Amino acid sequence: MKEKDSFVGEPMTAYAVNTVSIHEAKTNFSKLVKRAAAGDTIYIGAYGKPQVAIISSDAVPRKKPVVEAFGCMKGKMELKEGWDAPWTDDELYEMFYSFMTREEFDKL
Repeated sequence: MKEKDSFVGEPMTAYAVNTVSIHEAKTNFSKLVKRAAAGDTIYIGAYGKPQVAIISSDAVPRKKPVVEAFGCMKGKMELKEGWDAPWTDDELYEMFYSFMTREEFDKL
């Protein structure tokens, strides 16, 4: 496996050590993963310029999982008086059946 063991530089630019070509990465992917798991950072790119990195999952900061629980909306909602009162026939008629006459609605 060929690696760039020194910085490859262009004017005002320096690239990282351990840069592997994309072809070499495809060919030796399992070896690179083992090295990354051991703590190395492997850069993959073209022409010595790194484009992505393989790092150990231990090096990635993790956020704590969000735990949803009963009561998580307490104090965040306000229900108006009578929100749970049953609807009257007049209200149902206005909401859903206003396309029919009142006599047709009463027959339901």
